[in-house]
Amino acid sequence: MSAPLVSQPAVRSLFPAADVKLRASRADVYVGWGRKGSGDRARQKAASHSRPYLLLEDGFLRSAARDDDSVSVVIDNAGIFYDASVPSRLEMLIQQPLSVAERARCQLLIRRWCELRLSKYNSAPEYHGQISQPYVLVLDQVAGDASVGSGLATPASFQEMLTAALRENPDCTVVVKVHPDAYTRGKAGHFDVHQLQDNPRIRVVAENCHLVGLLEAARAVYTVTSQVGFEALLWGKPVRCFGMPFYAGWGLTRDSLPAPERRCSVELDQLVFAALVRYSAYVDPVSGQACSLEQAMDYIALQRCLQLRFQHLQPLAAVAFSRWKKPFVKRFLAGHELRFVPTLQEVPSGCTPVLWGNNDDGKVTDPHLRIEDGFLRSSGLGADLIAPMSWVIEEQGMYYDARTPSALETILATHEFDDELIRRTVSLKQRIIAAGVSKYNLGGQRWQRPDTDKQVVLVPGQVENDASLRFGGCGIVTNLGLLKAVRSMRPDAWIIYKPHPDVVTGLRKGMIAAEDLVGLADEVVTDVDSMLMLPLVDEVHTMTSLLGFEALLRGRTVVCYGHPFYAGWGLTADHTPIPRRQRRLKVDELIAAALILYPVYVSRRTGRYCSVEQALEELIVWKQQGPSRMPFWRRCLRVVLRAWVSLGIRKNA
Repeated sequence: MSAPLVSQPAVRSLFPAADVKLRASRADVYVGWGRKGSGDRARQKAASHSRPYLLLEDGFLRSAARDDDSVSVVIDNAGIFYDASVPSRLEMLIQQPLSVAERARCQLLIRRWCELRLSKYNSAPEYHGQISQPYVLVLDQVAGDASVGSGLATPASFQEMLTAALRENPDCTVVVKVHPDAYTRGKAGHFDVHQLQDNPRIRVVAENCHLVGLLEAARAVYTVTSQVGFEALLWGKPVRCFGMPFYAGWGLTRDSLPAPERRCSVELDQLVFAALVRYSAYVDPVSGQACSLEQAMDYIALQRCLQLRFQHLQPLAAVAFSRWKKPFVKRFLAGHELRFVPTLQEVPSGCTPVLWGNNDDGKVTDPHLRIEDGFLRSSGLGADLIAPMSWVIEEQGMYYDARTPSALETILATHEFDDELIRRTVSLKQRIIAAGVSKYNLGGQRWQRPDTDKQVVLVPGQVENDASLRFGGCGIVTNLGLLKAVRSMRPDAWIIYKPHPDVVTGLRKGMIAAEDLVGLADEVVTDVDSMLMLPLVDEVHTMTSLLGFEALLRGRTVVCYGHPFYAGWGLTADHTPIPRRQRRLKVDELIAAALILYPVYVSRRTGRYCSVEQALEELIVWKQQGPSRMPFWRRCLRVVLRAWVSLGIRKNA
């Protein structure tokens, strides 16, 4: 096996590293890539040593972007799927009958493929041009592509195809789709585009666009050997073939060439299940481990969804982001046209500003985007400059700004939480609770509930200049004020005060003097794991702390003195109402919105978008390794600089 082959994640997932030898003179099995040089060498060495060989190729669901690592690989020990001149393993698999369960799974896969609008490559935007209806779709391919000659076709087959499309569909527009490589990689196709444009019945689509929209509206599809013909079958379209691709010759397409005798009539489910399930292997790029087709489909769909999420707002201009945050902005906005500018005034005309939180004090006008940390962030503090695994990106307001609606509030107020989403949420919640995961995962000591008959109340401190207090506080916006209010409400309770970690380290504002705590707090805890405390307390009283949400997730009673995102939905005892929030929610619906539907997650391993479940597993491993911390010397320097800046401000005032 060659080094480039071994480097591919989908290939690595198939073969234990210890069993792989690069360019070995003798081996148990020789592995190469399709009809490329490595594939030829593998077959030759296998023949000379009387050993078996395997030929690999990219699978039919490859990746989001063309240059991304493939999530799939096909495995053949007889030929390769696009070479109709010899038998292949795929041909044998297609003829195998399906069980009832396999047929049901196949039908679900076809439906899901279409719902997710998948193709082999999935990063191009949808086609938004206007095409006269009805139309048929004619597919060009790259000149010299191996699948053309191996599919028993010639360059002349393309002209034959176009002529047939015009003749057989006199009432239709003929849409010729130029292969994207002709524009993105400088490859030549089989048609003279300028000559085609002279024909009033022909519409040329030359831009790099997602083919699904064109397939969806087409009356029929004409192809030589393109994989898009297979995808057209998934969409239920009539397909006319002028070569012999792997999906032709089975009675499912109208073919201009005679089928090889070894091919017979089969049902569509047999073809699809053989190609996508039995013949292909898949890898989860986040874990690097083998996965199911369904998992691979979800991964690709997630990449596509998030990479095109803000296409309507491009180009984007990220304003005043620190050098430390810029790489993360690129990760969380991957797939978008992005530039960085130092001030809001320097945002170019036509660009959408991207800002951190509410730092602009309302000076920006619509449209704009705002970024903040998500609720499963890291193992280590953001104030320590620890990389985030989740951010929220808002087009409306910020989730902590109760003055105006946010996208999270809109989800909570309007989304229909179906049974599948709730099942997913319950599983996620159980995993979070079992692993003791929180936003920052700082760990800490275990805490023992006091031996008392009193009600035990936990009061989490906050950073007093935090945006959630400035924009979501309701009169009580200091830690001391909160403690006084809690003691007044629960005079006989055992009150535990836990200062915010950023305050304890001296990085942020909010420390309460020890003498001021007398009579207000029965106990002060610092180096204690909050997630281990929550099951042992009766109530959590908070202004706007995320610990209130984490307490709800674990079934605790929560009293809110401010307007955090989780208040006002009938789940908390609220000191002041939030008139906009009228809907009554269940805790699992709140969790689904806040942890699944709202944030964006990026894998630490790959730097690419991932699901909340994948991020959670990485976060659990990170937590077990211990939280990341800022070096001591840098922490001291930051404290000194903050004090110096603060002193300068007071002097100037």
